[in-house]
Amino acid sequence: MNRYTIAVLVRNQFGVLNRVTSMFRRRQFNISALTVSETESNELSRITVVFSGEENKKQQLVNQLYKLPDVEFIEEFTDDDSISCELLLIKMVNEPDTREEIRAAASAFGADTVDYAKDSMIFRLADTTRRIDDFLNFMKDYTILEICRTGCVSLHKGSTTIRQAINF
Repeated sequence: MNRYTIAVLVRNQFGVLNRVTSMFRRRQFNISALTVSETESNELSRITVVFSGEENKKQQLVNQLYKLPDVEFIEEFTDDDSISCELLLIKMVNEPDTREEIRAAASAFGADTVDYAKDSMIFRLADTTRRIDDFLNFMKDYTILEICRTGCVSLHKGSTTIRQAINF
């Protein structure tokens, strides 16, 4: 199965997110990451979805999404033509015997310490999904108290914007 990242530009209306995600459910796609936010204009929202599936079924899904009345534009992103990022917050046990190893690992991955307490430390890492997965796999050797991560956000490289395609 292939992994896809698409951005769906929609009118900022009540119930649009439900209609979009219901389309994924009906087509039996499992969403692995989802982010939603307003765009530069409060009239539009951007829904970024990461999911897995077959190419022909993905194309059918995109065609069906375009039939939804509030969908303005859909853009697919690849590693070659876009910049993608997600955010991770991870809370680790702060024990004297592992403290320096954990901090060294966090530093090596570029994670910032955003909270430091007697019993715990919280690190923030904004990076690609693969790099965050690598960091989490490394940290599994220590005691993780809690993990919170966002979905993926993506923009095309260069001057191309999603709004150019719909002439806003």
